[in-house]
Amino acid sequence: MVEATTLAGIAAVATGMVLTPGPNMIYLVSRSVSQGRRAGMISLGGVALGFLVYLLAATAGISALFALVPELYLALRVAGAGYLLWLAWKAVRPSARSVFAAKELAPDRPRKLVLMGLVTCLLNPKLAILYVSLLPQFVDPRRGHVALQSLLLGLTQIAVGLLGNAFFVVTAGSVATFFARRPLWQRLHRYAMGTALAGFAVKIAVD
Repeated sequence: MVEATTLAGIAAVATGMVLTPGPNMIYLVSRSVSQGRRAGMISLGGVALGFLVYLLAATAGISALFALVPELYLALRVAGAGYLLWLAWKAVRPSARSVFAAKELAPDRPRKLVLMGLVTCLLNPKLAILYVSLLPQFVDPRRGHVALQSLLLGLTQIAVGLLGNAFFVVTAGSVATFFARRPLWQRLHRYAMGTALAGFAVKIAVD
């Protein structure tokens, strides 16, 4: 029903989004550095639930809703771009610290970790844009059930997203140690992350 090249295409898009710093990565890395890998993986479970919520919405035809009411989609784009610009400013402002910088956070219980992971994922404008505007472009009505195609494509994105974020969770402690010994690299990382976020915000706003 879905060609291998199509699955590879959505996987490539998902990989690019995982590698672009965003709310999910910032939260998961911060929690992993402050509370350990176990807390990071539990938080990732909440992110996975957020992925599923977006996937179910896409399968139910949310893209059709935005096609019928384009003002809603415009509002989503503007809000998403604004949120990413705010994250970019937080990354490059003089008092900012790298997301991998060790910091003290109060330990949270597993239920709160899952909830925060879910909320962070649902408020991630990159995912909203992916499921609302990009995912439908990979669906070909001539190849069968549209909802099932959306489901398969979405599950592919989720698999890539979870694997990529799990990698950041597992390596967060080692990267934090690396940056702690190299302030210049930490500063360069902040500017690179801020530039990437700002660039993605502009792309969302003008596309």
